[in-house]
Amino acid sequence: MSTWDSPTDEPTRERVRRTQVSLAGLHPVGRRLPLGAYLRELARYRAFIAFEARSRLLTANRGMILGNAWLVGRPLIDGATYFLFFGVILQASRGMANYPGFLIIGVFLFAFTASSMRAGLGAMTGGRNLLRAFAFPRAVVPLSMALRETLNQIPALVSMAVMLIVLPPHALPRWSWLLVPGVVVLATLFNSGLVLFLARLTSHVPDLSVVIGMITRLLVYGSGVMFSLDRFITHPQWLAVLTLNPVYVILDLARQLLLDGIIPPVHQWALLGVWAVGSLVVGFVYFWAGEEGYGRD
Repeated sequence: MSTWDSPTDEPTRERVRRTQVSLAGLHPVGRRLPLGAYLRELARYRAFIAFEARSRLLTANRGMILGNAWLVGRPLIDGATYFLFFGVILQASRGMANYPGFLIIGVFLFAFTASSMRAGLGAMTGGRNLLRAFAFPRAVVPLSMALRETLNQIPALVSMAVMLIVLPPHALPRWSWLLVPGVVVLATLFNSGLVLFLARLTSHVPDLSVVIGMITRLLVYGSGVMFSLDRFITHPQWLAVLTLNPVYVILDLARQLLLDGIIPPVHQWALLGVWAVGSLVVGFVYFWAGEEGYGRD
């Protein structure tokens, strides 16, 4: 008869059983949780994500004389440069009723996506000491950066609306302006997916940030930030492809609402919704799949 069958070992068997039950809910440190458990664990850190985003927002431009005024100043400088080159020199404004408004919307909203992409680059390499010292869902880092970029845009978007009203030919508020927050929400979801995707992509190969920088510059010209695409692109297939670009869709929806005062068709909203949800889902799953490798050499 084995020792486990001995009646005198009943307390030992009970201690072993209790130990097995107590260990059932534990997992090795650094091991990737199943997706459902990971989402629940991430939800526990929502207050920290908000705190981290606000603290990063307050310190981002602390070393500069104008501080957070650069959140509006940078897009203004870019807009003035583009206006001089494209509006005055290349005459891209010909045939447009409100080219200043067209350019302002393009520059400010594109800056939202561009800054989100920059936030994702090297997001996991800048805080390796934190990642090595504490056990927490690594998605906290890129999500706090995505939230910071969204908070960054609030004063910039308010300034954009004021400039549309003040600068001639004056785009006065209409009922269609009430739908602009919907575009901003969908843009936020899309940009958050980009931050997550790029955070993992550049976590082990930082050199990819150079390639992403080139892609960002291509998006400037392929999204109609400074000029109307149909003004310079006559090939119908190329034009159709570029108008499916999510950044172009964001700008086009905003311009229809703010400048034209019309409600964009349903298929454009649906297209942006697919891009927004698809970007967030793909970016999150891709980031979660690399959970075990962040913070390691």
